Amino acid sequence: MLELKQVHKVFNEGTPDEKIALDHINLTLNAGDFVTVIGSNGAGKSTLMNMISGVMIPDFGKVSIDGKNVTMMSEYKRAKLIGRVFQDPMAGTAPSMTIEENLAMAYSRNKRRTLRKGVTKKRKEYFQEVLETLHLGLENRLSAKVGLLSGGERQALSLLMATFTEPAILLLDEHTAALDPARAELITQLTRDIVEKYKLTTLMVTHNMQQALDLGNRLIMMDKGQIILQVDEVEKGNLTIEKLLNEFQRIRGSKMASDRALLS
Repeated sequence: MLELKQVHKVFNEGTPDEKIALDHINLTLNAGDFVTVIGSNGAGKSTLMNMISGVMIPDFGKVSIDGKNVTMMSEYKRAKLIGRVFQDPMAGTAPSMTIEENLAMAYSRNKRRTLRKGVTKKRKEYFQEVLETLHLGLENRLSAKVGLLSGGERQALSLLMATFTEPAILLLDEHTAALDPARAELITQLTRDIVEKYKLTTLMVTHNMQQALDLGNRLIMMDKGQIILQVDEVEKGNLTIEKLLNEFQRIRGSKMASDRALLS
């Protein structure tokens, strides 16, 4: 599970550019929850992800994963507990390394480091098995450089690398936004299948409201560093994009700044 208590972060404090990025955020994800996150640009979504992954440390507040206080834990150490897929297909993988070498690094993320060879025969067979689940033919290209893969193939590989060690928390940071519609749909379906298969506790940021409604069992809306709306599974099943936009206007008294992007 994941728990944030009174997490607060201010950028450029005491200057004319001061901005409250996260404003006393309280959020709990129980084991197996799949929560989608929506909000306008600058709402605090990426900062929230960075706070959970350890890229940033809160000014005050507490971050816990599986009951362990990780607030001051480095990003490197926290990586054993977290899988993360970024918006940019070029992130999350090493382009100059082969598919099997990338998978070997990911496979070792939550294991003790040894001097044994990273890609053994047994591991190679296992990598081929898990790659087959993507239905992209990558199981036959283990020695191919990752930099030669298409954006969709790389993002599928990134998703697999982030999840096949079954992390305590999976963070999906607009991971389909940079893809064309066909490949975005492929990655969306893979996401649904993998999260469901491993019962992963997942937090997914998206600018696509329909995607936020279609995936997961809960939804939260952010604005100006705050969580202004939380929707449970029952309520979520009855929501539409129009209802979500109307709810934002009801709470904030104005229309959402990036309605067009959110409707995409």
